[in-house]
Amino acid sequence: MEQSNFNNFETGQKLPNATAVLILGILSIVTCCCYGILGLILGIVALVLAKKDSALYNVSPQSYTNYSNLNIGRILAIIGIVLSAIYLLMTVWMIMTFGLEGMQDPQAVQEKMREMMGQ
Repeated sequence: MEQSNFNNFETGQKLPNATAVLILGILSIVTCCCYGILGLILGIVALVLAKKDSALYNVSPQSYTNYSNLNIGRILAIIGIVLSAIYLLMTVWMIMTFGLEGMQDPQAVQEKMREMMGQ
């Protein structure tokens, strides 16, 4: 007598990009401090791959086993994109406020920040 496998873990396939999405989502958070640019790129790539795999999963959900990895990676990519965008905007603001030369001197930055807070 043949026993059916209800959870489909033994017979199901893995989504092709789920692990890559998870790794890219983690890296987008880790690299958000690289002026925000690298984290944005990795997060966007992770979201594009996640969208492709989500479409594949929605066609036949019972055929795939690692959708949770895909979903976690997508959430991490969104967090990485938000953090990277905030860091990038902060960097642009600091360059506009202090200039590239001014950012090279930490004491000058502290003095300008004190002046801005005193106003």
